[in-house]
Amino acid sequence: MKITNVEVIKFRVTDEFYRKHHRWGYGCPPEDKKVGGDTPIDDLEYTVGAGINGVGTITKISTDEGAEGYMLGGDEKTIEYNYKPLLLGEDPLSREKIWTWMEHAHSYHDSPNSISEHESGIIDCALWDLFGRMTNLPVHKLLGGSRDKVKAYASTFPNMGKPEDYAKFALECKNQGYKAFKVHAYIAWDPVNWEPAPLMPAFPDHDLEVCAAVREAVGDDMVLMLDPFGVYTLQDALKVARGLEELNYYWLEHPMMETKIEPYRRLTSQTEIAILSPEHARGGVSTRAEWILQGACDMIRTDINFGGITGCYKTVSIAQAYGIQCEMHGGGWGNSHILGAFDQSTCEYFEHGLLRPGYDYSKPPIYLKNTCDPLDDEGNVILPTKPGLGFELKWDYINDNLIK
Repeated sequence: MKITNVEVIKFRVTDEFYRKHHRWGYGCPPEDKKVGGDTPIDDLEYTVGAGINGVGTITKISTDEGAEGYMLGGDEKTIEYNYKPLLLGEDPLSREKIWTWMEHAHSYHDSPNSISEHESGIIDCALWDLFGRMTNLPVHKLLGGSRDKVKAYASTFPNMGKPEDYAKFALECKNQGYKAFKVHAYIAWDPVNWEPAPLMPAFPDHDLEVCAAVREAVGDDMVLMLDPFGVYTLQDALKVARGLEELNYYWLEHPMMETKIEPYRRLTSQTEIAILSPEHARGGVSTRAEWILQGACDMIRTDINFGGITGCYKTVSIAQAYGIQCEMHGGGWGNSHILGAFDQSTCEYFEHGLLRPGYDYSKPPIYLKNTCDPLDDEGNVILPTKPGLGFELKWDYINDNLIK
C-alpha cells in the first residue's frame, strides 16, 4: 500500500460560543462591556452570538488501495509544501519510519522549509486513524487497550469573575458528577480594575483567593488543581504553591515560563505539592525526558501537538518507566486514545473543557456528528469506540461549505 495524496480540506464554520480575545492574547470577558467586581457571573456576556465565521480544516491521507485517514486541523500550505513530498509513495503503516523522519526535521524548525511538531502530530494522528479504519478498531485498542473510561476533571475558562463566582461554578460541576476541578484564575487579566493586563506581572494573591473560595464551596472530598498558565515568577510560584498545600490542592500546573528549567528545579525541590510541567516546551519526548532527569517536575505534561500519538506514547512510556505520572494536556480525539492505552497510575485524568456557565460543552462542532468525551453520571469520560480516532464527519455540511 502506498500514500497517493495528502491534502487539507478547508471549509467555513460558525462558532455559536465564540469567546472574544483581547490584545494580550487570552480569552476574557468582552472589552466592550465594563464589568466590575459586583457583576454576577450569570450576567457576563461570554458569547458574542451565533454567526461568527471561521475556517475549519481536516487533513486527509489517501492510498492506492482506498484506505483513508483523517485528522482535524492542519495548515494547507505547510502540509502541501513540507509534508506531502515526504509522504507520497510511502507505506502508511510505516508510522515509526515517518515519525522518525519528522522528528529529525524538527531541528530545522526556523528554516523556510520547517516541519513543526504541531503539524507532524496531525500527520501522525491521520496515519493512526487510517490504520484504525483498516482494522475496524479504535486506536486505543491498537495501542494495547488499558481502559474504556477515564476520570475527568472540569477545567474552567480563566477570568470568570470574583472568587465566589468560581466557587458557585465548582459546586455546580460537583453536582454534575465531576470528582475533580481545575481552576484557571486570572490570566492576562487584572481582577482589580477588571481590564486586560500583560501576562506578567500576575495576581497570585487574587488567584489564591479564588482557590480558597472553591475549596470552601466543594469541601474536602473534591480533587482540586490550579493552572496559572506560566504567568508567575519563582517567588510567586513558591507563595502560591505553599498556599495550595494548605488548601490541599493536588497539583500546581505550568506556573512559570518553561523556557528556563532552573526555576522549576528550585520550585519542585522546595515544595510538597506536585508540580506539573512542562506543558508547552518544545522538544516533545526528549524535552520531557530531560525535565524528569533534572528533577524539574513531579509530573510531566504532553499532548498530540508534540509528535502525535506516536510521540505521546513514547513520552508516557518514559514517565511510566520513571514511576511518575504524565497528565495529558487537554482532551480531544488524539489524547483520548493515549489515555485509553495506559492505566490511571500513569495517566490519571481527562481534562474536560474548557468549561464555563452557559456553555453546552456536550454539543459537538457543527461539522461533526459526535464528541470525543461524553461524560457518565460518575464523572468519567467514555472513550471512543468507533474505528480509528472515532470521529464522524458531517460531509454534507463540509461539502456545502468548502473553501476552494
